[in-house]
Amino acid sequence: MEILIRVSQFLLSLSILVVLHELGHFVFAKIFKARVEKFYMFFNPGFSLFKYKKGETEYGIGWIPLGGYVKISGMIDESMDKEQLALPPEPYEFRSKPAYQRLLIMVGGVLVNFILAFVIYISVLFAWGDAYLPAENVKYGYVCDSLAQSIGLQNGDKILELDHQKQVKYSDILTNILLNSPQSMQVEREGEMIDIAIPSTFVKDLLAKSSKGFSMSPVIQPRLPLQPFVISGFSKESMAKEAGVKKGDEVLLVNGKDFEFFDEYLAYLQTLKGQTVMLTVKRDGEVHEISSKLDEEAKLGVSIKPYNHFEFAAIEYSFLEAIPAGINKGVDKLQSYLKQFKLIFSSETKGYKSIGGFGTIASIFPGVWDWHAFWNLTAFLSIILAIMNILPIPALDGGHVMFLLYEIITRRKPGDKFMEYAQIGGMIILFGLLIFANANDIMKAFN
Repeated sequence: MEILIRVSQFLLSLSILVVLHELGHFVFAKIFKARVEKFYMFFNPGFSLFKYKKGETEYGIGWIPLGGYVKISGMIDESMDKEQLALPPEPYEFRSKPAYQRLLIMVGGVLVNFILAFVIYISVLFAWGDAYLPAENVKYGYVCDSLAQSIGLQNGDKILELDHQKQVKYSDILTNILLNSPQSMQVEREGEMIDIAIPSTFVKDLLAKSSKGFSMSPVIQPRLPLQPFVISGFSKESMAKEAGVKKGDEVLLVNGKDFEFFDEYLAYLQTLKGQTVMLTVKRDGEVHEISSKLDEEAKLGVSIKPYNHFEFAAIEYSFLEAIPAGINKGVDKLQSYLKQFKLIFSSETKGYKSIGGFGTIASIFPGVWDWHAFWNLTAFLSIILAIMNILPIPALDGGHVMFLLYEIITRRKPGDKFMEYAQIGGMIILFGLLIFANANDIMKAFN
């Protein structure tokens, strides 16, 4: 069910983005009286799931959810319709329009994606505000995995600064390490401030970790106290439930040991895979001893009643306040994504190994339907779609823009044969990238 919810959110988000992107091309084409022959969500080689014709345009839904398209008369695009181009140009064709009109038609989709992202961020801030966990409020410090510990971090450390710059949000710490390459972090450990050097290989190691699977444990995450340890439910094949543990029981001791933090409890259980443990539980004011076996993953098969151990910061916005705040958030996300290109093309970080396809994109959506998360992710994907489409690769909008700018500057129009070969070359590049990204996803699935 969780996978189905993720995929459903991904497909809905993709559908919204594709339709509005193509609508940008469509609207500018209509403004300049260029004929639009087809308007499709998703691609339809061979057949369409749905189609109808109104006026000169066929509207439809294809069966391959890799994007969408509008087919404009007299334009060399993915349809590779060479028969039409062999005829004399008609006034309603794309190739007959002035260069500036063709330029606006081509950037229409990207323009809509950027505007859409800003509108969504404005709406989300107005509807939900902005809630986040301040870095200084992670009062129990962090649980650090082996990668974090390899640079000197310890469980319980509180990361407060990077290069002596205060970190406002917990969620920004790893992002800032990835994108801004700080040299050190300032950490509070047992009441004392210490400096920890960040090695130049740490970003490479972070990216390598992210390339190994869809669901990886975070490098750092807020440390959670274990007490009170109250049972709120059981897994399908719970060893503890079979042993007699009941919902509402409070676990006081495991093998006579009490644990202050959840990570300490989990680490202890990992040393006892498949063995039997003695649970001391309180039920209705009475203390009971219950013997329960652990499964092969060292789990009891219980869920714990959640408690809010942290104080979150919340900022609410009026509609007028949300407008500049939403635009600023969109610009920040845009700048952040552009910085990631440095990592992808860097021979040191080898960020290209972490590039993901449709599986990666679907996996970032939550396993429960959350409209707040859905719209935030849709806004960010809208920015990604805009940037990817404006890249100067033939077959993308950016490729057409590149040739149109050449025409405007030199007053020389590239030949139809050149454009045809450029389109074919661009499509080969795009399919190669698509195969590479989704091959990375397959490797993640195996990992």
